[in-house]
Amino acid sequence: MKENKNTTFVIGALLGGTVGTIVTLLLTPRNGKENRKIVQKTVAALPEIAEDVSSTLQSNTNRLSHSALKKWDNTLNRLQSAIVAGIEASQNYNANKEDESKRLEDGKKE
Repeated sequence: MKENKNTTFVIGALLGGTVGTIVTLLLTPRNGKENRKIVQKTVAALPEIAEDVSSTLQSNTNRLSHSALKKWDNTLNRLQSAIVAGIEASQNYNANKEDESKRLEDGKKE
């Protein structure tokens, strides 16, 4: 859950920064030539920003996937242990019932 929040924060920060830059450029008192230069620099940086976001998402996805697999393995191990314990308990119960049944039969014969 925390990793998801980190990813959301990074994406939000990057998008917010990009939108803020564009709005600032459009509302500044600079002339058109200066604004075009700034916009060109910003546009040139967008592929790098997109790559950073992509890398962050991939990293977080890998971490989440690894975490999910770990939890799944742990759950499977606990389930297998519970099944084995259930089988043993069932066998013990049946053995006790058979012993009790034999004792009752032996008691009736005497």
